[in-house]
Amino acid sequence: MPLNDPAHAFVPYPDVPVPHAPTGPLADLSFAAKDLFDVAGYPTGGGNPIVLAMSGIKTRTAPTVQKLLDAGARFAGKTVTDELAFSMNGNNAHFGAPINGAAKDRITGGSSSGSASAVSSSLCDFALGTDTGGSVRAPANHCGLYGLRPTHGRVSLEGALDLAPSFDTCGWFARDIGTFARVADVLLGADTPALPERVRLLGPDDVWGLAAPAATKALQGVIDRVQGLLGPAQSTTVAMESFDAMYWNFRYLQSREAWLTDGPLIERYAPPLGPGVAERFAWSRDVTDAQVVAARVFRAAFRAHLAALLGTDGVLLMPTMPDIAPLRSESEAGLEDYRNRAIRMLCIAGLSGFPQLSMPLASRDGAPLGISLLGPAGSDRSLIRMAERIAAS
Repeated sequence: MPLNDPAHAFVPYPDVPVPHAPTGPLADLSFAAKDLFDVAGYPTGGGNPIVLAMSGIKTRTAPTVQKLLDAGARFAGKTVTDELAFSMNGNNAHFGAPINGAAKDRITGGSSSGSASAVSSSLCDFALGTDTGGSVRAPANHCGLYGLRPTHGRVSLEGALDLAPSFDTCGWFARDIGTFARVADVLLGADTPALPERVRLLGPDDVWGLAAPAATKALQGVIDRVQGLLGPAQSTTVAMESFDAMYWNFRYLQSREAWLTDGPLIERYAPPLGPGVAERFAWSRDVTDAQVVAARVFRAAFRAHLAALLGTDGVLLMPTMPDIAPLRSESEAGLEDYRNRAIRMLCIAGLSGFPQLSMPLASRDGAPLGISLLGPAGSDRSLIRMAERIAAS
């Protein structure tokens, strides 16, 4: 970890040399990795003392991390994650709460809290995170960063701890779109096929209805700017049945998979889990087979529904989160309410497996506020190219 970590973003492991290529497309950049990724010479703690104790020192680096090292990027350290990656607030009961470099009185968001903190605090140039239910997009919104939830399966998670494998994705953060795009070239390669030069911009009225009115007002200038560049957004709706149906079907599937992943450890060792995390795992244990079967049917139908809506040229312009980051002083009940409202918005990409890019283009009350582009499966690099055009405008 860096000798100076004022943001409490890094796990305090002893510093271990991690070799990197002397030249390459990322040779002038430093990066951090969420403590779910294996890095040779370090343990992988997953934000939990029992997992850390069982880890041992890894002898192999996760392929995605190795790809960055081979491109010349310098490894800065492993970052704090919310416990077992099953939270969205950025507070770990065992390792503390990394500081939001863009709004120090507000939460970073989780579970990629340390990675977002490190980048927003300028302790490294970019950082790897994971996104299952929103764990890249939420911190990106809160910390004024670019952040991508890629098409499910596009970026390898080999050598990383699971939470809910059919939802887990590997994303990253950067402060500027130029750096973000350079990392994309290494991790994503080219889209096949790419979005056309002229896309159909879609404005999902029902998703915008989930945003706080003050947030929508703060984003209006960005909406106008994007429409001026890409053309007027066509009104549409995205939710299938209702956002409540979307929320519950997402939760049933994510929770069943989370329990299959971590339930055996929890039942064997009874580790003391932090607030919110303990309650979510207890709820996950009781999800029924019937709920899971019905939710799988719902997910398949929603994926087909969204694929038909977007076609090969449709892009949703939508809020990333309902509002700016809550204050660090917010109660646990208040944070859980915010999380549940956010999941109704975030589960669109989760249930579909489609890519969503959050862009830090607005603010209110002195705190960052993101807006997102969501495109068809495989359009990740095209979305980043659109973001480059928007930033340049």
